[in-house]
Amino acid sequence: MIPQRQERASRANGDSGELDRRVDQSSRTVALRSERETLRPKQGTPPPPRRSRQSRNQFVIFLNFVISAIVFVLVVAGMVFYFGKRTFDGPGPATTAETILIKPNTGVRDIAAQLENNGLISDARIFLVGLRVHGADSRLKAGEYEVKPGASMREIMELLESGKSILYSLTIPEGLTVAQVFDRIAKTEELSGDMPAEMPPEGSLAADTLRFTRGLARKDVVARLMADQEEMVKSIWERRAPDLPLKDINEFVTLASIVEKETGRSDERSRVAAVFVNRLKRGMRLQSDPTVIYGLFGGAGKPADRPIYRSDLDKKTPYNTYLIDGLPPTPIANPGRAALEAVANPSRTEELYFVADGNGGHVFATSLNEHNQNVARWRRIERERAAAAAAATPASAEGGSAQSEGGEQSAN
Repeated sequence: MIPQRQERASRANGDSGELDRRVDQSSRTVALRSERETLRPKQGTPPPPRRSRQSRNQFVIFLNFVISAIVFVLVVAGMVFYFGKRTFDGPGPATTAETILIKPNTGVRDIAAQLENNGLISDARIFLVGLRVHGADSRLKAGEYEVKPGASMREIMELLESGKSILYSLTIPEGLTVAQVFDRIAKTEELSGDMPAEMPPEGSLAADTLRFTRGLARKDVVARLMADQEEMVKSIWERRAPDLPLKDINEFVTLASIVEKETGRSDERSRVAAVFVNRLKRGMRLQSDPTVIYGLFGGAGKPADRPIYRSDLDKKTPYNTYLIDGLPPTPIANPGRAALEAVANPSRTEELYFVADGNGGHVFATSLNEHNQNVARWRRIERERAAAAAAATPASAEGGSAQSEGGEQSAN
């Protein structure tokens, strides 16, 4: 019995050892499988892609860099464009209305710098880029401009493109001498540059109102007035009446200048011109006071407080039409269009005389007797006015004028 028990015990121990070995081996197998399961991808999840040889190629790497750089540049450029456009279109820094003078032949860079220095724009570079984008960098015009408060760069660009600059006026009235016109031009501060070294001939400047921008050259103003007068005189001379007693265009302008100085009334010019034309046809002296004045004082003109005395009519000068026959050698002023038209086509009358009527006009006569009556009436008016003035001002000035002392043959 004992040997059997021992054999059974031995088998039992063997079986137990074998079981232990199997359990231990199974445990190691399970543990090993657990580690592999951990590393093995889960079912349904693709394994990470392997790096292809193309992705490791240097050209591909460079191409990726270039594309990235382009994208970066485009993003930056877009941001710059956005903020630049916002600045270009947004309100400017000016808080009050300002004027700026853009001189002729000024470049766009200088214009942009000038605007920035004057506090009208915030950045000259953005302004220049805006000009280029809108194609306006070659369309800006010189002139003096008024920039409104808060004006944007776009508004300033459009203002300089329009050429709507500040305009100034210079009025040259009819009847001024060349010297008087030169003096007026020289004193106009908005003009620039020197006057011409020599004055043009008397009567060669047009009467006009000029509109100009600051900085216009004075020589250009004179040249324009001369050109306008020459064109106008020629066109009117070509339409003159065929029987005028005038030899050339110089005599035409000379007579027109006398008419210009004799009357400023439009309803009288053609009649005054007719009187002088009729006297020239008959060989009578013109006897015009303005010619006497020009002979005495020249282009400077008679002082306003200086009357014409009877003795002045006896002073011999080339312009004293009380002493010379026919017309003086040159015009005595710059005649306007109305005076030129009146001489070119004067009224058809037989009148030979005229004298002041006391109301700013003249009365006309065909005979010396009628004229003497008109002169007597005018002298009476003058005496009455002188008496009234003496009563109002005890210390009145003495001395008679040529009109109050003038001879019966006077045309005026």
